[in-house]
Amino acid sequence: MPELPEIENLKRSLEPYLPGQRIQSVEVRRSEVIKHPDADSFVRDLCGKQIKSLSRRGKYLRIHMEDGSMLVAHLRMTGRLLYSEPEQAELPHTHLCFQLENGLLRYSDVRRFGCLWLIAPWEDDDFTGMAKLGPEPLEEGFSAACLMQRLSSRKTSIKQGILDQGVIAGLGNIYADEALFEAGILPQRLCSSLRPEEWQTLAAAIPPILNSAIQHRGTSFSDYLDGEGRKGENQMFLMAYQRGGEPCLRCGARMEKTRVAGRGTCFCPRCQK
Repeated sequence: MPELPEIENLKRSLEPYLPGQRIQSVEVRRSEVIKHPDADSFVRDLCGKQIKSLSRRGKYLRIHMEDGSMLVAHLRMTGRLLYSEPEQAELPHTHLCFQLENGLLRYSDVRRFGCLWLIAPWEDDDFTGMAKLGPEPLEEGFSAACLMQRLSSRKTSIKQGILDQGVIAGLGNIYADEALFEAGILPQRLCSSLRPEEWQTLAAAIPPILNSAIQHRGTSFSDYLDGEGRKGENQMFLMAYQRGGEPCLRCGARMEKTRVAGRGTCFCPRCQK
């Protein structure tokens, strides 16, 4: 599933193309990916709208219109949102096509778990789940105190804790493994067992992990592409994720793989305590 770095790169890759463009038409081929409003209203309300800007919140991409309405996309596992010229071949499983003044914006999704919402200027966002998100880990205000306030009394694993989008917006399985490796903390540890200095170490590890992934244009193992159809390169720099059975790049010990919070989880039994 695309996480914060992938959606940030999707946003940045689309920004040269979308702002200032007017949506001329919308072709809907699979209406189930539109979660609000109904498909007919979605098409009617978007046609003629001019795109103002793009932003990101957690794993959500937001496309802001000049009239104050907002198109929100969550790619889930296999969603892709690509800008292309009309003559470019479209990807299989393309479910939506936005005709712009110049070019096309196409949404494809093999598994159709992704969601799109159109929120009118007068509507409260009671649809997307963004209102329940925790703080952005790359913004001022994210700190060890923030993590401790939300997690230190929980009797769940630290990995499950930091995967909670109400605790940290945008962190998923890849970067949870990477952050816990960097902080030297076993993913199975109970949140309530962490000492104050360990919360400090973990909070300090998360932003550099995410910023490095952004600089490497995100992680692409199978489905993720940016808005220009390019794969990321961060998979070449991962220290823990999907490295079970391989030597630890830090100490040489054999990396282990298990399941924590229902997710495949890799860690070093020597480096992570």
